[in-house]
Amino acid sequence: MRLTKFGHSCVRVEHDGAVLVIDPGAFTERAALDGVDAVLVTHEHADHLDVDALADALGKRPAVTVHTHPAVVSKLDALAGVVTAVESGDEFTAAGIDVRAYGGWHAEIHPDIPRVPNLGFLLNDEIYHPGDSFDVPAGVQVDTLFVPVSAPWLRLAESVDFVRAVAPRRAFALHDGLLNDAGHSVTDGLMSRLAGCDYARLESGSQVN
Repeated sequence: MRLTKFGHSCVRVEHDGAVLVIDPGAFTERAALDGVDAVLVTHEHADHLDVDALADALGKRPAVTVHTHPAVVSKLDALAGVVTAVESGDEFTAAGIDVRAYGGWHAEIHPDIPRVPNLGFLLNDEIYHPGDSFDVPAGVQVDTLFVPVSAPWLRLAESVDFVRAVAPRRAFALHDGLLNDAGHSVTDGLMSRLAGCDYARLESGSQVN
């Protein structure tokens, strides 16, 4: 599988000629959706879900399927007929890739702000995208983990502990669109030193296999 990290929390996965995109949000370049076959949306926040961008992609490729939590489906009326509701624990196939959903809730931002449903997605029992959560996928040995590193809802210590709990072979920064160059430098240094595995931050558009 070829992985491309796009802006903020978006990951594009290419496998056997098909394209799966996770969380193309408002901070994500629309090029992430070029040629897309299936989209996974972890939750409803705009930095993970750009409805207009999805609608444009569907206009070009009407066979695209979208998979997300039932709470998000009602927000996608413009995409009626292509959206499949997914619950935590569900297993399904999207763009030819086996997917398993984990978690259930967005991490707490503040007690005064209601939490929204959030799903993490495990691809082919190898690659895990947690959305805005630190839910650990139980019972699997994750090879590649995308770890949130900057948000109103996290401390970097939680990011470190999340990577250590999942214990992947490698981890890449996720949810990094809120940092400036100085923030990236500090975060990259601490995560590389403390994560306990190979760690890197991919610039938007960078690819790994």
